[in-house]
Amino acid sequence: MTQGRRTETQLIAAGFDLSLLSDEQREVLLELTEEEFELLADIKSRMDEAAPEVQAHGELAGATLF
Repeated sequence: MTQGRRTETQLIAAGFDLSLLSDEQREVLLELTEEEFELLADIKSRMDEAAPEVQAHGELAGATLF
């Protein structure tokens, strides 16, 4: 694997909210290899795409229960 150092700007552009992370967690993201970062960004993208559907199901279930 190739080591690559990302910038915070690249992480933000990939959709990572750095304000939610500790300094240590941010450092881990900055030090990911290119392959690791691409995989993580792909997984995050797919999870973000599924979020509205998951949230809608939660709202329906919540409305049904309450």
